[in-house]
Amino acid sequence: MQDFTWGRYMLGSVITRKGQVTIPKPIRDQMGLEEGEKVIFIRRGDEVLLKVLQGSVLDLKGSVSPSTRPENFSRIRRTVKKNIGRKAVGRD
Repeated sequence: MQDFTWGRYMLGSVITRKGQVTIPKPIRDQMGLEEGEKVIFIRRGDEVLLKVLQGSVLDLKGSVSPSTRPENFSRIRRTVKKNIGRKAVGRD
């Protein structure tokens, strides 16, 4: 797939049939991105922000305290996802 450029500072890519997008090489190089790294997409109005996910879910160990027995794993998963999102956008 060929990346394309709009002017001097905007790089573009094409969405494939499977919904995949290639991050242009100059951006990957500038950000030091390598194959296999995790990224998240943050929707802000009509824009999408791509952010590299630093660390792993193991970094959130201890962020959810047990409060009931048996554990409510659906609630725990929602809390962990919310904390990952906050961490990703810098709202720790």
